[in-house]
Amino acid sequence: MGADRQRDSGTEPGHGRTRGRTPQIRDRRPPAADSRTPGADRTSGTAGPAAGAGRTYGAAGPAAGTADRTPPASADGLPGLTPPHGVPVVRLTKAATWQDRMRGLVRLPVGERPVPERRARPEEPGPAVPRVLDLTLRIGELLLAGGEGAEDVEAAMFGVAHAYGLGRYEPNVTFTLMSVSYQPSLVDHPVTASRTVRRRGTDYTRLAAVYRLVDDITSRDDVTLEEAYRRLAEIRRNRHPYPRWALTVAAGTLAGAASLLVGGEWLVFFAAAVGAMLGDRLAWLASGRGLPEFYQFVLAAMPPAAMGVALSLADVGLQASAVITGGLFALFPGRALVAAVQDGLTGFYITAAARMLEVGYLIVGIVGGVLTVLYGGVKLDAGLNPETGLRPVERPATQICAAMLLSLAFCVLLQQERHTLALATLNGGVAWVVYGALHDTADVPAVASTTVAAGLVGLFGQLMSRYRFASALPYVTAAIGPLLPGSAIYFGLLALAEGDTDRGLAHLTRAAALAFAIAIGVNLGSELAGLFITTPRRAGETAGRRAAKRTRGF
Repeated sequence: MGADRQRDSGTEPGHGRTRGRTPQIRDRRPPAADSRTPGADRTSGTAGPAAGAGRTYGAAGPAAGTADRTPPASADGLPGLTPPHGVPVVRLTKAATWQDRMRGLVRLPVGERPVPERRARPEEPGPAVPRVLDLTLRIGELLLAGGEGAEDVEAAMFGVAHAYGLGRYEPNVTFTLMSVSYQPSLVDHPVTASRTVRRRGTDYTRLAAVYRLVDDITSRDDVTLEEAYRRLAEIRRNRHPYPRWALTVAAGTLAGAASLLVGGEWLVFFAAAVGAMLGDRLAWLASGRGLPEFYQFVLAAMPPAAMGVALSLADVGLQASAVITGGLFALFPGRALVAAVQDGLTGFYITAAARMLEVGYLIVGIVGGVLTVLYGGVKLDAGLNPETGLRPVERPATQICAAMLLSLAFCVLLQQERHTLALATLNGGVAWVVYGALHDTADVPAVASTTVAAGLVGLFGQLMSRYRFASALPYVTAAIGPLLPGSAIYFGLLALAEGDTDRGLAHLTRAAALAFAIAIGVNLGSELAGLFITTPRRAGETAGRRAAKRTRGF
């Protein structure tokens, strides 16, 4: 028989001993270990179990000729056991992105997953399992550290392992720890490995490079392990596309554009930009001294608030509230919040809880820095009034340009590739137009308007990611910048600084509702994108990615 042929699962009559046969993988694995003598001790570097361990012994074996009987089917129409003709082979072509090709497989039980198949290359031996596991962990680490959702990280890890011939592969991703397990067959010892994510950084250029690597591995047959490791090392060595001074200028531009968005003038723009750049420099200084991120956010939030208090004390007729609000836009962790809600909605509750806790710590740091300065301003009688601080203005053209400028500055801060800047900027402008049309013109509540606008952002980002076979984050994260609840946070903090707890909590609750509306809207738009996309499936399979079981809370 050829190496490509799958073998039936046989049973020795009269002994009740079941010998499970694992289907051969075409190119990436050596011959199955089950071809050894039954009952022999299995070892892989360590002492193996006693003879016959791991096998199932019954009271009596089945009658002769029953091995070809069709196994019972499960409730969803899939075979409950390995059928005599083997598990069907699936050829996953590049008709869809690797996320769509692998999300459906990673949710299938191990026994129901199709057999990996790659083009035969006789000159290339099967890869070592530990090296494949290490490669998948390193790729998952870069994706998770870059802000990707846990579901897409698991899909990428599974896709790489599946491409190199590891069919019985199980990834597990949490916020700081990733682990993988591979069991060649039911009678072999599993091989496990883990990796800890200790550092996180925002670099969407590196994230896009990792996406291209995963796409090449999962859709081509000529990417060897050595080439994959070489490309991964190049991705790690590549420098950021923008220098540090450009990031500082981008932070100031973001704050200034946000101040225009909430009704400020051009002098307010420059004041907010200067305050945000000073805060960014303080945060870089604290980071270089090894201070935790919490204190970095405390220091970064203080200069914009101090700039607003100084303008109010100088009584120059500028809107101090717009300056402070612009600084809050530049610091609000919207990307982490969207990732936390996405992980929770897709069933990764541990990762979602950890991300939400991180968002909570960062927001508390921002609140601490701003409240400290506002409390001093109230004691100095700075004249900060939460009721008249921001005057609603109708400047559609100026505000649309400010929203697009804010999204562009956000793209630079996220270290995005230059060819994505135009589309992400346009997506941010469209989001603000939709929000303004619903909230200002049609009098739709702010939460509902924000949800619809964020949903369109998520839908556009997912469609663009599938069109370009890339991540959706570069098209989504920067585009939600104009929707962030900076003014609601400022009003709440100012009310708390003046001792009006009820009004402060009301504003902060509204800010939390708007933030969750953004996150849920983005996730909803991403899910709606799946309704317009067809993915390759197995023969006879009617559903794509499996949803979580309905438990009614039990």
